[in-house]
Amino acid sequence: MTPDHDPFLLSEVRDGILTVTLNRPASRNALSQAMLSALEDMLESVAADPAIRVLVLRGAGPGFCAGHDLREIRAFDGPARARLFAQCSRMMQRLTTLPVPVIAQVHGIATAAGCQLVATCDLAIAADTARFAVSGINVGLFCSTPMVALSRVVPRKAAMEMLLTGDMLPAPEAARLGLVNRCVPDAELAEAVQALARKIGSKSRSAVALGKPAFYRQAELPLAEAYAHTAEVMVRNMEAHDANEGIDAFIGKRAPVWAD
Repeated sequence: MTPDHDPFLLSEVRDGILTVTLNRPASRNALSQAMLSALEDMLESVAADPAIRVLVLRGAGPGFCAGHDLREIRAFDGPARARLFAQCSRMMQRLTTLPVPVIAQVHGIATAAGCQLVATCDLAIAADTARFAVSGINVGLFCSTPMVALSRVVPRKAAMEMLLTGDMLPAPEAARLGLVNRCVPDAELAEAVQALARKIGSKSRSAVALGKPAFYRQAELPLAEAYAHTAEVMVRNMEAHDANEGIDAFIGKRAPVWAD
């Protein structure tokens, strides 16, 4: 887990739920190179820690995440920019391969790569005052890497309109399009996220760790291949302790006791 002395991330663990706060409030938690490195290190720690069952990402200060640090990018040369975008893409992909679910807790703004981060997380709950945009076009930058995640969670025409206009999308519309699971009043945001995290955390960790990557894998496969792949996953799942325990508990009308 990320230690609390890390200047870019703050962490808190309770009942297997790790809450990590992006901690650059003055820059709206912009994803600088150092921030991305801290996130990569944190994700590797989470992957190696069997006590963590759910990861929650949130932002300090007035917003969730404003995307890349444009001042930093402007100062970089071409090779340095290529390394930065590759690092960001690597971090985003690591979120999807992490063995635990990741929930975005969104308030304020989530723009450009910050919107990409929301789209990449497995689940997202937003304050009803939150706003979303892939706004690079407003400064002459088409949000090409953010659109990878965005176009996989919202309808294509909606994604294209966001990319071409850079307009802000209010939280209720983001929920309607599927960018976030739902929006709630600001005062209820933290508890809504924690309630969802607790519910997921009560399930078998091994089953979740098996099912999450299968979800993303099958979504990219043709239908027949998707069924073949998920059938293999089901067989492996059925061989696990928790599946047998869960079925026995269901038959015996008792609560299951997971191995993990």
